Amino acid sequence: MTVQACAEIVERGDPDRLLAAMTAPVSDREVLFPLYAFNLEIARAPWLTQEPLIAEMRLQFWRDALDEIEQGQQPRAHEVVEPLAAAIHGRAIPLAPLRGMIDARRADIAREPFVAPADLWDYINAGAGGLMFASVAALGRTDGAQARVLGRVQGLAAWLEAQPELEAHGWRAFDPAFYPEMIDMALDELASLKGHDFGAATPAARAASRAGAILKRAKADPAAITEGRVSESEFVRRGRFLWKTLRGRW
Repeated sequence: MTVQACAEIVERGDPDRLLAAMTAPVSDREVLFPLYAFNLEIARAPWLTQEPLIAEMRLQFWRDALDEIEQGQQPRAHEVVEPLAAAIHGRAIPLAPLRGMIDARRADIAREPFVAPADLWDYINAGAGGLMFASVAALGRTDGAQARVLGRVQGLAAWLEAQPELEAHGWRAFDPAFYPEMIDMALDELASLKGHDFGAATPAARAASRAGAILKRAKADPAAITEGRVSESEFVRRGRFLWKTLRGRW
């Protein structure tokens, strides 16, 4: 199995992280693409079936795969597992955030509402926060606290973008009345990172480059969240990535 299969999965399912990874050196892409493909695989597992038990089994596959990788066993013959194992061993990627990402997806299976902002933050921290932490660590950085903050901000932006789709699937996951305070908190956290240099991990951090714009649109027009208008055009998306890449920014 090759990293190319992971890149194709990311190309189909996560355009932001695809563009971010493509700004990295080739050797780092071989680490980022398996991580991003892993994220997509566990994210879609709860939505491939209406049977909670089957969805749990799909997530258990990934828990078992990580256990086997940790134990140094031969990785499973799977287009994502094998490159992921190579990335984990090659860059000493911590497994705790990856396991946390899997556990977070149990909420997608249950599809129960989050009662309070703290509950939704826990979900976002484990998911998007865990992925950003692992991605930054994979590129050799130790600024995990800043990575967690950036991942949390990016995760809230992605959550807001996803609301129309979640509603279409019948998951009314959260009271929109709480969004303004969460958006303000995320924008404050993003401002706290201004000027932070992620160094060699800048391509990983660049996956969050649209978060601020999405949050600002949602703050200015809360109805845009449920109406699916917080995203920007593909032209603007690509232009933002190009500008930030040329400037060396995330």
